[in-house]
Amino acid sequence: MPEQTSSGGKDSQLIRWSDTIRFIRQLSHDLRNDLNAIELQSAYLSELETNEEAKSEIKRLREIVSGLAATLQGLSRLVGDISPNLIPYRAGDFVEDLRSQIERGLPNESAEITWDVQLAESTLNIDPQLLQEVFMEFVTNAFRHDRGQGPLMATAKTENNEFFFTLEEPKTHVLSSVENWGREPLRNMSQRHYGLGLNRARAIVEAHGGQLRARYDQNISALVTTLILPVSPSAAKHT
Repeated sequence: MPEQTSSGGKDSQLIRWSDTIRFIRQLSHDLRNDLNAIELQSAYLSELETNEEAKSEIKRLREIVSGLAATLQGLSRLVGDISPNLIPYRAGDFVEDLRSQIERGLPNESAEITWDVQLAESTLNIDPQLLQEVFMEFVTNAFRHDRGQGPLMATAKTENNEFFFTLEEPKTHVLSSVENWGREPLRNMSQRHYGLGLNRARAIVEAHGGQLRARYDQNISALVTTLILPVSPSAAKHT
């Protein structure tokens, strides 16, 4: 993917995205080492302490430290290298597995997704785990950010030797531009969310030889995201 830069302001020095990634990973590694040391010391203190109330507070401290370490580990993963392990996978099976994962991960919200699956017999060459991460990012974001009235519409189909997945998300706010959608890491941040998920999702899709497109449809007040993947050539002959 093209080299990106980040900048803190108009007159700030531009920083290459590759350097930003190295900084994030190194900082995360260093902080996790410190947190591991705190965890070991807390475990030692817990063994020495006899007061139950104090032991309970030490346990709570260890839980907080463990949570921070997990957050840093997740941050490192979001900027980690993407090397898909491609295997043949029936498109229909992949969509069914995806629906099951969404139902497990979002048991309450999953009922608000309307599915339209029109798949011919076809096979994809994909890393299922990486691609499921992409779809979970889309669906989770749809429920988290400016959710409008009405269900999410998920469509999966094969056409012209390509696999298309489209997600329509009703939005409460008009999106003026989605030109750089998924290409601006660190742009929108909130507590424990750092604007890296969509950037990683796009990188995963492109590592599969696919495309990711987004547009705002004013007629239905919805963000329409389309993911396109090539169908396996050997399978395409039979579709």
